[in-house]
Amino acid sequence: MSPLSAIPPNMSSFMPKLDMVTPDMPLPDVTAPSEVSKAAPSSDSFASMFGRMVSEVNTKQNAATEAVSALQSGQKIPLHQTVIAMEEASVSFQLMVEVRNRLLESYQEIMRMSV
Repeated sequence: MSPLSAIPPNMSSFMPKLDMVTPDMPLPDVTAPSEVSKAAPSSDSFASMFGRMVSEVNTKQNAATEAVSALQSGQKIPLHQTVIAMEEASVSFQLMVEVRNRLLESYQEIMRMSV
């Protein structure tokens, strides 16, 4: 059984209902594909790219911490936005750790090579 066959043919059941969206909800940051390709020039070094990734993970962690603090202090912030911020921070951190692990494994494999 292929992984694609497990996806139900009617994906509309997974789409958010429009009546659940309120006018005061903030819009997510969405960058157009053409802007993404312009934002990342090919002359960037891997170190600077990895540094930006760590910085973005830190920003997401700080945003999640602020959202939790705001929710705990009784400010008017929806619970779902706090949970989403926490999950974004968690997933981005897990990605960063996995990239680090792969880099470390690659380095160790290169060091084991005989010249």
